[in-house]
Amino acid sequence: MAVAIDSTGLVVKGNPVLGFVDAVLRGVGQVMFQNNTFTGLLFLIGIFVNSWVFGIAAIIGTVVSTATAMLLGVDGSLVRSGLYGFNGTLVGIAFAFYLQPQPLVWVCIVFGAAMSTVVMATLMNVLGTWQTPALTAPFVFTTWFFLLASPQFAGLHATSLLPTAALPKALTATGVPTVETFYDGFFKGPAEVFFQDNVITGAIFFIAILVSSRISCVAAVLGSVLGILVGLGMGAAEPSVRLGLYGYNPVLTAIALGGFFYVLDWKSYLYALLGTIVTVVVFAAFVVGLTPLGAPALTAPFVFTTWLFILAKPLFQRLRPVAPADATTPEGNLAMASRSA
Repeated sequence: MAVAIDSTGLVVKGNPVLGFVDAVLRGVGQVMFQNNTFTGLLFLIGIFVNSWVFGIAAIIGTVVSTATAMLLGVDGSLVRSGLYGFNGTLVGIAFAFYLQPQPLVWVCIVFGAAMSTVVMATLMNVLGTWQTPALTAPFVFTTWFFLLASPQFAGLHATSLLPTAALPKALTATGVPTVETFYDGFFKGPAEVFFQDNVITGAIFFIAILVSSRISCVAAVLGSVLGILVGLGMGAAEPSVRLGLYGYNPVLTAIALGGFFYVLDWKSYLYALLGTIVTVVVFAAFVVGLTPLGAPALTAPFVFTTWLFILAKPLFQRLRPVAPADATTPEGNLAMASRSA
């Protein structure tokens, strides 16, 4: 057995148990594109700081989705890098967040996490033709299916956190921004990626990203700030901004476009800023569009916007795209581009 540490965390050889634990932790880290053992561990610590229930749900979801991929024979390198774990992480937390805690919900977490692995494989197979990643779409689709089906099952009861189905109305009262609006909104932006309404959790998440990539950490900071500024500038409700609801999708978009799927230079930097700003508007559009269904937007605005900005790459000759299979970290992408220049 050999266990070593490199820039991405643990490197385990000859011990399947430790190897599986490493894959699970990397899966948690991959929620924000960080293939790093220690980043995933810090993400879990941040979740447990806010809620042990959500922490357990995250672990179960990641373990099940990762194990399902292994049992179905997914390429080992994809499993080890956590690419078949992160959607299960989010499915587990989402079910515990939107559904009242009872035994059946934990059963649904297991089946939902396994389903996310199948959806992930499907989307990777389809989108791979266009060199486009699945992102968190498997989590979004799986969660929507279960939540929309819940009214038909007497054993599942939604919490008050699930939006109430109603016709959308124009916003009339927005509230007055305060220092707390910016402080809370900034740290809760990344925290809400994992459904965590906690400032300390958000601070831990920033540190977790920094452990893996300084560029990604800067992108996350800018994404959270832009979410606040664009939301308030457009007249979004202050409570929503303060809760980080206008920040979590921009955080993900900023990381994805800000050096991960494009080699970072001033052109791709401006491109990432545009995508991040667009994500705020797309988030509001999804909220309005899904309100009649009583369904949450989740990370669909990030997925939709990032897909648009990646699928356009063949026509933008001044941008340097990175294929999903080759993407490591923004720093790694820069080094790869420098070697091939």
